Amino acid sequence: QAQLVESGGGLVHSGGSLRLSCTAAQNIFNRHIMFWYRQPPGKNREVVAHISDSGDTYYGDFVKGRFTISRDNAKRMVFLEMNNLKPEDTAVYYCVRPPFWGQGTQVTVSS
Repeated sequence: QAQLVESGGGLVHSGGSLRLSCTAAQNIFNRHIMFWYRQPPGKNREVVAHISDSGDTYYGDFVKGRFTISRDNAKRMVFLEMNNLKPEDTAVYYCVRPPFWGQGTQVTVSS
């Protein structure tokens, strides 16, 4: 069974919002940093955000101020709230606890 499972992707218009969710297996979640990566079509994967076990956060410059990462340790979940989405945010988004990756969820932003 998958150890990281994402959900919440979809198609939205420019300026819209989505909230991605990730559920992780206990043995790769507790006391570990969690990442969201994304991979636009034809481009390299890049870090969107990450959050420590205690809640310290980091954001890539291209999403800072628009996206919020959070986690619920009791539920073994991590979230990515994405607001004011732009066409350049179109990508497959991945939940990651290195070296483990989820299957990805597609986010498409139309203009």
